[in-house]
Amino acid sequence: MVEGEFGHVRLRGEISGYKRAASGHAYLCLKDDAAIIDGVMWKGSAAGLPFQPQDGIEVIATGRLTTYPGRSKYQIVIERMELAGAGALMALFEKLKAQLSAEGLFARERKQPLPYLPRVIGVVTSPTGAVIRDILHRLEDRCPTHVVVWPVKVQGQGAAAEVAAAVRGFDALPADGSGGVPRPDLVIVARGGGSIEDLWAFNEEPVVRAVAECRIPVISAVGHETDTTLCDYAADLRAPTPTAAAEMAVPVLADLRLTIEGYAQRTERCARRYHQRGGEKLAAAARLLPRRDQLLGPQRQRADDLAGRLDRALERRVIQARGTLDRQAGALRPAVLTRRVEAARARLSDLWRLVESLNPDRILERGYARVEARGDGHTVTDAAAARAAGALRLVFRQGQTVDVKVERGGGRTYLAGRPEQPTLL
Repeated sequence: MVEGEFGHVRLRGEISGYKRAASGHAYLCLKDDAAIIDGVMWKGSAAGLPFQPQDGIEVIATGRLTTYPGRSKYQIVIERMELAGAGALMALFEKLKAQLSAEGLFARERKQPLPYLPRVIGVVTSPTGAVIRDILHRLEDRCPTHVVVWPVKVQGQGAAAEVAAAVRGFDALPADGSGGVPRPDLVIVARGGGSIEDLWAFNEEPVVRAVAECRIPVISAVGHETDTTLCDYAADLRAPTPTAAAEMAVPVLADLRLTIEGYAQRTERCARRYHQRGGEKLAAAARLLPRRDQLLGPQRQRADDLAGRLDRALERRVIQARGTLDRQAGALRPAVLTRRVEAARARLSDLWRLVESLNPDRILERGYARVEARGDGHTVTDAAAARAAGALRLVFRQGQTVDVKVERGGGRTYLAGRPEQPTLL
């Protein structure tokens, strides 16, 4: 009844979910604000289109209604399609893109390089979809690493707010892990493919700003290769698929091991090469050096020559010493020594008599006394020194002494002794 009553129709709507199969057939949906209908274009009709269909483009499609028993749905087989103006969603997309680009959110200089081997990877996606399984499996195959999943809705009401909060939450984690959750070295924002309506949460401004302001490098893996969102422009790197994002995030462990092994082998070869070259240089230098006998022969001969000369010199020195001793021995006869001793004794006696004559105490035997200062024992030779000393000592022969003191009276100086009377000086 559907095919009979609506054999030929003309519809106006916005393209959504457009895709081209390997067979060349194209599949899409046409929608307006109240309804949506599936559509198909066979290979011949699709090849004749004067433009490339894209999601969000408003078109006028002409075709016939038919049913598809495999899904119990009706659809339109499009025979001809014309542009009817830019779709509302695409117009909004372009408007937001221009606004945020003018703010510099998509600037190349804002992009951060990805870490080569992240220890922790944060993933913002739905915890129940195939996306997280694909990412985990791909990471396990390439290079196993620690993954922290922040579960969010990726479609529908509130999805944009959850995605933005997840990105900012990862960015706010402390670097030392004191918050209980390790801070990621890399963040992947991921979602599977869908129509522009399904992916619209990743075009909303809160998500774009959160990704652009994140201090952790971000990979955007939203939709399939032909899908583009504003999140892709804001991210540090865009991946065509979530699986490709996992491949970009980490190197292949086997390749990394091969690279390290290659470096180790190159290092070992270089070391062996240096060792070999050093041995060759040493051998070449050794060939240029004289043999030990040639090098030491002259020195040995010189040593023997010097040893012979030393023996002869010692023999001559002994002969000379014996001659000197013989000559000196003649002057050491007893008579000569006796005369020398007597002459030395006579000189000593003369010197002793002179000393005795100069002895100051010899004059004391003739009744004289020597005056000394009692304090330091110096000999006093005049009256001024006696007055200055004050306390004196008179020394007589055989060391006898009398202590006296100097007294002044009537302009005269007296020596007061014990127990004799003062003597006028």
